[in-house]
Amino acid sequence: MKKIMMIFILGLCMACAEAQMSHTETAKAVVESFYTKDLPTLEKHTTKESFDSFMYIQESFPAEEKGSNFKVLQETENGNTAWVKFTTAYEEQPETFKLVKENGNWKVAEIGMGEKGPF
Repeated sequence: MKKIMMIFILGLCMACAEAQMSHTETAKAVVESFYTKDLPTLEKHTTKESFDSFMYIQESFPAEEKGSNFKVLQETENGNTAWVKFTTAYEEQPETFKLVKENGNWKVAEIGMGEKGPF
């Protein structure tokens, strides 16, 4: 019985560890899921408002099969907020995401009116 309980606890810990992504990994997951139209992944890594915004503009973009070539230019984290400036193969200009922590996981969030990022 002890062995079964230890295996269960170890498996639970591993599952929790895998679910925790850094803010940069989350930003990459959002970019790639947006352009490949992987809606479950996009929804998982965005706030409700951000997901709705992505859905509104996603229809004007064709699904992409090429790699994202995601490269972080700058990043900063301050408590439950992080900012990631990056480039991708999909866009010519760098983009910046604001991320917030919700229930221990990073999610891409809307940048508020008049809110300026640190870069």
